[in-house]
Amino acid sequence: MEISLRIVILTVIFFASKVSCQEGILHVSNENEEREFCIVYNHSWTPLSETLQAAVQYALVNLTSTPLCNASGVSPDLVKDRAVVVMRGDCNFSQKALVAQSLGAKALLIASKDYMVTPSANDSEYPKVHIPLALMRYRDFLEAQQVFGESMQAQLFSPPHYKLDPSIAVMLLIAIVTVALGGYWSGQCEKERLNSCSMGGGGDSKADSGELFLYSPLKVVFFVGLMCGMLVLMYFFYNVLVYIIIAIFCLASASALFSCLDAILDLMGVGTLSFSVRNWNFSVRSLVLAALCITVAVVWGVYRNEDRWIWILQDLLGIAFCLNFLKTISLSNFKICVILLSLLLVYDVFFVFITPFFTKNGVSIMVQVALGPDASGEKTQGNVVEVPAEPQTPSEKLPVVMRVPRFMAWAQNLCVMQFSILGYGDIIVPGLLVAYCSRFDVWINSRRKVYFTSCCIAYLCGMVVTFAVMLLSGMGQPALLYLVPFTLITCTVLAACRGQMRQFWSGTTYEVLDSSREPLLPEGRTDVGIEREKC
Repeated sequence: MEISLRIVILTVIFFASKVSCQEGILHVSNENEEREFCIVYNHSWTPLSETLQAAVQYALVNLTSTPLCNASGVSPDLVKDRAVVVMRGDCNFSQKALVAQSLGAKALLIASKDYMVTPSANDSEYPKVHIPLALMRYRDFLEAQQVFGESMQAQLFSPPHYKLDPSIAVMLLIAIVTVALGGYWSGQCEKERLNSCSMGGGGDSKADSGELFLYSPLKVVFFVGLMCGMLVLMYFFYNVLVYIIIAIFCLASASALFSCLDAILDLMGVGTLSFSVRNWNFSVRSLVLAALCITVAVVWGVYRNEDRWIWILQDLLGIAFCLNFLKTISLSNFKICVILLSLLLVYDVFFVFITPFFTKNGVSIMVQVALGPDASGEKTQGNVVEVPAEPQTPSEKLPVVMRVPRFMAWAQNLCVMQFSILGYGDIIVPGLLVAYCSRFDVWINSRRKVYFTSCCIAYLCGMVVTFAVMLLSGMGQPALLYLVPFTLITCTVLAACRGQMRQFWSGTTYEVLDSSREPLLPEGRTDVGIEREKC
């Protein structure tokens, strides 16, 4: 009974997320071949079938030599019981439809060389039109003519579009796996550092590993202020700074990918073969990895605007970047975590919700910078959709987001690729707290990794709430608004319940060399813990 109830609830949620879309599909075929093209229609004026099987098939007649504003020169026998293609212009959509309808046509396609806009008419004209009406790209019709000649069969349909898309699950998986792996990696690095100390390796291993520690509240405030200044500069000088950010991302992501792959090969026990050239030592494994990582970064840089497949490389590089960041940057105590996450929460909410009141176009600075000036290529205002009829020069976008195409938005993707996105900051910022929890588990010798596990679960819950609010509200959300409270409150309650709030708040002392604080006392004090205090 309980399982059946859950299935019913999920089914209701799934179908409740179904929305009417303005994009459809023109299926053109003959006996040997078939193609599909984007069309834009008005779902309240021209209801279309949801599946190809239910769509009526018509012979397609080429009348692009006329805008069909009147019936002169067109034989009714030519268009009767067929779908016709005419050119856009000279008169409104409803007039073309009424003329086609009077000639006996069963469907009207209007070829456009400009933006394809949702067709509309005066309220009094809607009831007069009884045939399907849609706009298509003129270049698509020329392509269809070249492939099929004059023997074309056409079907118009519009697959249902759901807000609840599988891309959300993929994005959720990417986020939680990246945060968990980054936190775990940070904890393992801390464990190796402590083992090195206990074996007499000295306390300078953190410098050798390239880790950077944030332990000063003033530095945290300066860091957040720098982020605010950079975001504002990007808003005003986007067209120049975007190329600098792209170049930096290529270098940083290639280095991060190298670090991740090198760690994986170490874990697998893959050996290294070295050779010397003029007193310079080279590792074959490092050279191969470096060539591979540079190649991936260069390929992404060259094809970064190819939406159909480049998102895979961008997400791969983005995951590597986030993992390496979480492994390299460490917060020294919970106090620094609270300050940093709270400031970034205010930063995120301000630049998403408040800045639209100050911008000319009413779009938040955060969204404008993250998506670019004309990032989507599709303009939506209320129920009106505009899709470019000709290839547009792609606008440059900042590589600061994970991108996954909306798999169920079949018709929309045929017109313009639709993506679910998640900013790197929504992974890195809570991930720094997860990494701190992972290191704290190492410091107290927690075999169950209770802090790390709890923080990961809190992050997952925060992400689920973020996506749920996004689906219900129909607009993007500042994820930190939900992630920061979930993670901070969970860690606070856990530390308080375990009686370790003082230790958890103070953290470790090795980042402040002249600190007079007592070092952290691990659970079940061991020799490793004692040696750690000496470090």
